[in-house]
Amino acid sequence: MAGGRGTAAEEDENVDHYAVLGLASGEEGAKLTLKEIEKAYRNQSRIRHPDKRPNDPNATADFQQLKTSFEVLKDEASRCVFDARLRARRERLVRNSFLDAKRRKLATDLEERERAAEEAEAADPVKQDERREKDVAARLQEELAQFQARKAKKPAAAATSTSKSSEQVTKEENGGVALDKERMLKVSWETNLGDYTAVKLRELFEKFGGVEDVVIRSKASKKRGSAIVVMSSKEAAVAATHSMCGSLSNPLLVLPVQAAASDISSSFPTKSAEPVNPKLSNIIGAGFQDYEASIMKKLQKANDLKKNTQ
Repeated sequence: MAGGRGTAAEEDENVDHYAVLGLASGEEGAKLTLKEIEKAYRNQSRIRHPDKRPNDPNATADFQQLKTSFEVLKDEASRCVFDARLRARRERLVRNSFLDAKRRKLATDLEERERAAEEAEAADPVKQDERREKDVAARLQEELAQFQARKAKKPAAAATSTSKSSEQVTKEENGGVALDKERMLKVSWETNLGDYTAVKLRELFEKFGGVEDVVIRSKASKKRGSAIVVMSSKEAAVAATHSMCGSLSNPLLVLPVQAAASDISSSFPTKSAEPVNPKLSNIIGAGFQDYEASIMKKLQKANDLKKNTQ
């Protein structure tokens, strides 16, 4: 019951008794005389009496509200309280309107500063390269995560022999992430010279060992295609990296997702212990894109030269 009375009180506070009687509200309503209020009440009573509206289910409640509003306004004390309440309500609306305008201005200023910062960043080549590198890194990480999810759904492979080295056991206990990346190859080609399907790539790479999976990447560029090839062993991935070239008319660029430093150093002995090409060891980013583009240009140039000599 207390809740019902509270709700009714809130509704009464929101009622404009002048408007209920069809009178002007605000400062104009406060200036009305008692005779003007009584006249308005009599006119509204004749129009809104329930006997005049037999088919209106709200007629009784509406007429009761009319009587309540008249009782408030005809009493001088209650009318003064009501006028003060109306005045406070108007002042609150003005104050809130001012605060809303201030908040809107702050929001507009913030949007302008953010837009200016974005424009400045777009005009800065260094910022553009950083943003492009982040986008490429995020895209490749997402593709790796999708591959790992698909791989996790496959039945677990049969247990290998107990002669595994401690290093291999440690890698498998950590989720096999390092081992998987050493067996994963990133393959790219020029699509305007012809396209490669997953079946064709599997046939080509099976010459170097077993192929677990081939994932054609979504084509972010119309001129270049790419894929992720997962070999069954680290040795097969290294062999394919050193030897795979694809069709002479449409050569393949093959790079490891994570280079196996021990295998690369044993396959390519050098005079001094030089570090692995940083562009190979960090294929995620703008550096790899530049390196990939230069290799593809060289392969294309060699192919064109061979055609001209023929």
